Amino acid sequence: MTYEDPWYDAPASGWGERDGVGMPVPVVPSAREERSGPGARARDVYVEVQRSEAFQEVRSRYRRFVVPGVAVFLSWYVGYVIAATTAPGLMARPVAGAVNVGMLAGLGQFLSTFLLTWAYARHARLRRDRAALELRWDTQELARGAQGGAL
Repeated sequence: MTYEDPWYDAPASGWGERDGVGMPVPVVPSAREERSGPGARARDVYVEVQRSEAFQEVRSRYRRFVVPGVAVFLSWYVGYVIAATTAPGLMARPVAGAVNVGMLAGLGQFLSTFLLTWAYARHARLRRDRAALELRWDTQELARGAQGGAL
């Protein structure tokens, strides 16, 4: 019987202490040791899936959206903060009545946050969710087969 808890080899109370008769308590085998059997095959399934072309495509689609999105959003935010601290005259310039450039830029921060969230959800729905779901089902089927039909 194998115990597949990754935290099983973490120190616990009584670790390395003596038992009631003065003998050292047997060391608990590490859960991270390589074992043969169904557990090792199930782990191999996940490594195989991670190396697969389908998984790499899902990760690539994710990165192609997130990296530029984060770069644009952070530069917009840092630009707003720098403009607010170094150019107070620009930010105080009135646009319409009591509304000035700083207020519009601040509201633009909220608007851009909602816009980025919407764009991320749309991108995920259209370009990644279906492929990730198919990959998930394939992984579960492979893992179920590796464990002898019980998952």
